[in-house]
Amino acid sequence: MEELFTLKIQSLVYEGYGLSRLPDGRAVFVPFVLPGETIQARIIEEKKGHAFAKLVTVVDRHAQRITPRCGHFGVCGGCHYQHIPYSLQLEYKRAIFIEQLQRIAHLDMPKITKVIPSTEEWGYRNTLQFSLSASGKLCFADFYNNQPFEVRECQLPMPEIGAFWPQIEFERGTQLERVEVRQNNDGDLMLVLRGSEKELPEMETEALASIIHLSGADQVVMAGYDHLVMRMLGKDFRLSASAFFQTNLAAAKVLVKAVGEAVVNSGFRSIMDVFCGVGLFSAFLAENADQIIGIESSPSACDDFAVNLDAYNNVSLYQGKAEQIIPSIKEKPDCMIVDPPRSGLKREATQAIIEKSPRMLIYVSCNPSTLAREAKYLIEAGYQLESSTLVDMFPQTFHIESVNIFTKNE
Repeated sequence: MEELFTLKIQSLVYEGYGLSRLPDGRAVFVPFVLPGETIQARIIEEKKGHAFAKLVTVVDRHAQRITPRCGHFGVCGGCHYQHIPYSLQLEYKRAIFIEQLQRIAHLDMPKITKVIPSTEEWGYRNTLQFSLSASGKLCFADFYNNQPFEVRECQLPMPEIGAFWPQIEFERGTQLERVEVRQNNDGDLMLVLRGSEKELPEMETEALASIIHLSGADQVVMAGYDHLVMRMLGKDFRLSASAFFQTNLAAAKVLVKAVGEAVVNSGFRSIMDVFCGVGLFSAFLAENADQIIGIESSPSACDDFAVNLDAYNNVSLYQGKAEQIIPSIKEKPDCMIVDPPRSGLKREATQAIIEKSPRMLIYVSCNPSTLAREAKYLIEAGYQLESSTLVDMFPQTFHIESVNIFTKNE
């Protein structure tokens, strides 16, 4: 039997882990714990300077530890903080955000103006993604080994998704890479089936939903419509099956307002919106801007952007990768907005932004470690991080969304 280690958890760190030390001094990372707890854990992966362990039992509990709501918690890789009261989750996220910027970007004390909680702690997700088991059952991924397990419940999706997904059944052996369920503000549903096979899958559902099959660049509408209409602060946004939209609609409104206020307060009217998606930020800035330049690599998102921003003559759009498009554009905007994926900006894109030398850069981040990495480069190039606003887009998880304002030192 593998050895059990009794460990004292020192702190929470990014990606949902608690930090402790092994007898030989190496750092060990354990999920689903709280600082100050004494636990027993089993090593499951060893590295040269650290290790990862699986929680076996909590010997001495944190005074505020609570009972998780979901029966999959502790196995599922989707939630990390269900054992922590929500107000305490926000405190830990703030501390982790600061630690990342201090350690990676070497900032003494980042200025966090606000930590804005989600209006909903549960039932907030407008998108839910699954894989399929060999028997055709919907699956999530196990935290420890990333292997699929059949899902019985999930507490995070909005009500219509929560009622819909348990009704979905596929035939045994159905080949799909991913099954995605989406809904809009009105409860309209979309089921997106992604796979490399051209043959349409056999499935059963009694719910009224649009169903789209995606295979590479090919799209087949099996039922309903090829898009949803997402409403945000009085504006409607066309959203195609393969395009991205913010997962928490209430928190997305906060993001839009934070970005809009930063631009308005700056007085800048020449804006480049990088990773612009379907135009969520641009749509609220176009009326008061002299020029908006959108950059987006997803063809379907570009199609949606063109529809969503069709009313404005001061908006242009470039399709392609940020690191390739930014250097090719002659204009030098006063303000740039970037909202990259979790992997952050590629080094070439960061360098291209630095060469454009905008007077203000608004960096919308969903990953403080990649934000800190790029902040280091920006600071070295003469920028300073004026402020950060944390917006809790993902309660019950370790994910941290933030709006960060960089200004150029003159």
